Amino acid sequence: MGRLTFILGGARSGKSNFAERLAAAQDGQVCYIATAQALDDEMQTRIAAHRQKRPINWQTLELSSNIGDSLLSHPPSADFILLDCVTLLVSNLALQAASDLDNPDESAATKLVEAEIAKLLEAIQAIPAHWVIVSNEVGQGLVPPYPVGRIYRDLLGWANQSLAKEAEEVYWMVAGIPVPIQQFKNR
Repeated sequence: MGRLTFILGGARSGKSNFAERLAAAQDGQVCYIATAQALDDEMQTRIAAHRQKRPINWQTLELSSNIGDSLLSHPPSADFILLDCVTLLVSNLALQAASDLDNPDESAATKLVEAEIAKLLEAIQAIPAHWVIVSNEVGQGLVPPYPVGRIYRDLLGWANQSLAKEAEEVYWMVAGIPVPIQQFKNR
């Protein structure tokens, strides 16, 4: 059974840096799971910068969805698994279900996200590693003015709650400072 540390915070709060510091402090093998998709020039540049920043001895898997299924089929030989981030994972799934951004299919998006998170939690249970998962907290801002944004915010909030509920540790990042908000498994 894996151990889960969940890191939440706003944009540019230091979540990824903190998660990477945790990974770098480990003695064992690190597997980094990146969920970003290079859909435009700016994201291609960001992804390239992230790749260069990672230590060369870390295994990297670029998976925009189906993470749990992929890892259950081919478990990484890693002691530490860092998934960065659920924010983009849920966005990938919500957009996959939204062929029409003005009239998105909330039911289809919900099914995709629920299945993805369920399989991810199954993989965490099955793969004996220290898991660190990063996600944004988007529920403290303005209500998005468009339907797909509201659906996305709701789905990410639900996914965050599901992961935090299973985590042994939850950190809230504020200006680069990790604030522990849960230090036990809340089952």
